[in-house]
Amino acid sequence: MPKFEIRVPKLGESIIEATITKWLKKEGDTIKEDEAIVEIATDKVDSEIPSPLGGIIVSILAKEGDVVPVGTVIAIIEEEGSSDGDAPAKPASGKEAADSEEKPTVNPSGKEKAGLPPVEKIPEGKVIPAGDGDAKRFYSPLVKNIAKQENLSMNELDSIAGTGLEGRLTKQDLLDYLKTRKETGSPVPKSPSTPHEALTVPITGDDQIIEMDRVRQLIAGHMVRSVQTSAHVTSFVEVDMTPIVMWRERNKDAFQKRDGIKLTFTPVLIEAIAKTVRDFPMVNVSVDGTRIILHHNINVGMAVALPNDNLIVPVIKNADQKNLLGIVRMVNDIAGRARINKLIPDEIAGGTISMTNFGSFGTLMGIPIINQPQTAIVGVGSIKKRPVILETPSGDTIAIRQIMYLSLTYDHRVIDGALAGKFLNKMQFHLENFDINQTL
Repeated sequence: MPKFEIRVPKLGESIIEATITKWLKKEGDTIKEDEAIVEIATDKVDSEIPSPLGGIIVSILAKEGDVVPVGTVIAIIEEEGSSDGDAPAKPASGKEAADSEEKPTVNPSGKEKAGLPPVEKIPEGKVIPAGDGDAKRFYSPLVKNIAKQENLSMNELDSIAGTGLEGRLTKQDLLDYLKTRKETGSPVPKSPSTPHEALTVPITGDDQIIEMDRVRQLIAGHMVRSVQTSAHVTSFVEVDMTPIVMWRERNKDAFQKRDGIKLTFTPVLIEAIAKTVRDFPMVNVSVDGTRIILHHNINVGMAVALPNDNLIVPVIKNADQKNLLGIVRMVNDIAGRARINKLIPDEIAGGTISMTNFGSFGTLMGIPIINQPQTAIVGVGSIKKRPVILETPSGDTIAIRQIMYLSLTYDHRVIDGALAGKFLNKMQFHLENFDINQTL
């Protein structure tokens, strides 16, 4: 019977390795086509690898906890119902072809598929260890290659602060270190503020010790790195959301009855962000050394709270090219799948500006941390009834209005207060002049 290699699939831009978190099957198990075999994790998202064919798992080549490069063979499946040892790999169906980036590369054993770079097969029983010889932690092939080119010793490499999973050194960590090292002419000491550092904390007998899960470790590292990278500044404006609140109240029941999904404020806010970015594109940038990267696409990330209190930021791609109904449907779909861990890596990559709605938890206002490598994040507070002064043709009057605090946290290296103020005022304009007569 032909044997097929299950490889770690391409998991999105810039992802070169993954951690085996849980095997869902064991050697000798029979598996159906498209049935999940293993759960893997990257520094961006958790995923499952499905089997592209039915058969028997004859060999598992990586253990839970191992870190393996993309393209690595991690299991061998023997196809059922065939006796031709040289039969070609089963061709992908239309759905498999469309999802090729999320599914494993499948080759007949010992043969490379056309168009793919050769990947060394792991001999049966051998796994890629989490460590690296005498190194104190795991280093990816890319990091080791850069270190070799820069003539870094293993001791110096071990001393560099890492922001990856369990303190692993990422490519960006190493590049940042090398840049500072060249500027100062000497090795950079390890920062005591990195989240994986062991600090001396007094613990009494009544205290409870809770280990951070993998996602919380990633969030911690990402947040610390962002604060160390960007010069954070936050500006605020008040927005009169009364017209939008009235429009939503008038349409939400009929919309849910028709489409089966809730009509929230989030899509309206994302639409306003996309419109405002078109007005002020220099907010939609990233920084690469002394270069400013002006992004053509407007990809809005939206922070989603997960049931376990962790956070993930899926991305609405090309938000400025979608109408409000399209954004409503996409927001509900992505947020729903995010909460059940069904996002694919591409859906949380490529954001150019983000939004976080802490108002959904009753928070009046807040100062969020920039989602690197972006340079701006919009913060949305809760909508509260407040007495405000309105200017009318007959003079000023006091009225009860639905008021929301809107913030923009921005990277002062490239975004100044004047641009931030113009952005917020224009977004306020888009929200306060929302077309309340439109239907979905």
